[in-house]
Amino acid sequence: MTVALGLATHFLLPDGPVSDVAGDALYTVAMYLGVMMLAPRARPWLLAAVAIGWSFAVEFLQLTDVPARAAEAFGPARLVLGVGFDPRDLLVYALAGLVACAVDLLVAHIWSQRAGRSRLAGTTLIP
Repeated sequence: MTVALGLATHFLLPDGPVSDVAGDALYTVAMYLGVMMLAPRARPWLLAAVAIGWSFAVEFLQLTDVPARAAEAFGPARLVLGVGFDPRDLLVYALAGLVACAVDLLVAHIWSQRAGRSRLAGTTLIP
């Protein structure tokens, strides 16, 4: 769903700061979820660190001609690697990674609360 939203943002919204920020945030969230699928027992802060680190690395790679050459050779590479460095993107990546981590922690907390209640619901004090 995150990738679909990212593609919809890229192809359906007009180019501008809103679509750029939304796309960058969704990119980092997709990285977070991808790492989560590869390492489902990893701590949320580690998932966020890897997603943010990856996003930063790709952004700094844009200071070279590698992403542009890759996009020339294979157009969809532009969606993964981008082509132009923008320092604002670094802030968006960091915030998106932290929000993904916070949502992950919140969902885990809610699930643990519900699991605790369901275990208690099945017990009685009278044998």
